[in-house]
Amino acid sequence: QVQLVESGGGSVQAGGSLRLSCAASGYTGRHYCMGWFRQAPGNKREGVAGIHTRTGSTSYADSVKGRFTISQDNAKNTMYLQMNSLKPEDSAMYYCAANPAPLGPCPTVVPGSFASWGQGTQVTVSS
Repeated sequence: QVQLVESGGGSVQAGGSLRLSCAASGYTGRHYCMGWFRQAPGNKREGVAGIHTRTGSTSYADSVKGRFTISQDNAKNTMYLQMNSLKPEDSAMYYCAANPAPLGPCPTVVPGSFASWGQGTQVTVSS
């Protein structure tokens, strides 16, 4: 099973930027669907962005389109989430997740589509 470790969280003011990293290990040589999720206290875990490690195809939640960018460095087995123009409502614990990719495109970025999870990194945006 893939092991995932997030880093890069912190506290910023509204309008600021952060870049989250997700280092992966234990790959079996397959390609994966990878995703970023977030969960604020009292809220459900929601998908933020996803990427296919072979095709590089990406998807985003409407709430972050134009502000967040998901990317990967396959040589480093690392996925990133560049977060710009941060808002207080972006405050949450952010998690990365992975699942072996199907033959077709990655499924919708929802928690049930991913088997491996990191421990999370906290992002706090103050107004």
